[in-house]
Amino acid sequence: MRVKGIIFDYGGTIDSDGIHWSEILWEAYYKYKIPVSKEIFREAYVYAERALAHTVYIQPEHNFYHMLKIKVEIELKYLVENKILDIDYSKYCEDISRFCYDRAHMSVKKAENIISQLYAKYPMVLVSNFYGNIQTVLNDFGIGKYFGKIIESAVVGVRKPDPQIFRLGVEALGLKPEETVVVGDSYKKDILPATSIGCAAIWLKGKGWTDEEDKIAYEQTIDTIVKLKELLL
Repeated sequence: MRVKGIIFDYGGTIDSDGIHWSEILWEAYYKYKIPVSKEIFREAYVYAERALAHTVYIQPEHNFYHMLKIKVEIELKYLVENKILDIDYSKYCEDISRFCYDRAHMSVKKAENIISQLYAKYPMVLVSNFYGNIQTVLNDFGIGKYFGKIIESAVVGVRKPDPQIFRLGVEALGLKPEETVVVGDSYKKDILPATSIGCAAIWLKGKGWTDEEDKIAYEQTIDTIVKLKELLL
């Protein structure tokens, strides 16, 4: 690929190696024997995501563990208030959050190996739908140094899949779209909007949110972030 700069997504890409975060949280629920079906869990997951989008729960100083704990607390509260769980299950909030935080830490360390190599060759920026605390999260995991600029939805007021957020990333690189490649885990939120403005894109495709997206075929697809080495180095 003829690339002069890279735009990385964060959530689901760097911190989970392409696996949708609902799948990791569901694994934690299963591990700690939270007695809900996956269908009901997904309802709670969506409820928490919408709550976080509309109410400022997350503060700039919150790292990924703090963020996860707030998110899981909202999910469990939803399940208790809808009489799906007994309130005693709220005690598992810290266990679930720690499980997911540790999983993210492992994924980031795996990703850092290739990111550090790419950093030596390309300018890179991060474009992410996040809550205003992405810099704290990146610094906590030790990877903030690799990105020349961060374009965060809560800060710039634009969210994926709006292509404008990727235009901001391209502008931050000081390049043309056709000189830029976007690396992300979501076909709808990363690949389609990035390619619509002329960027190249690499889809890090793990287990997604829907079966429909899992069935989509795309030429530049990888199943683990380390395979970026084959395409970009």
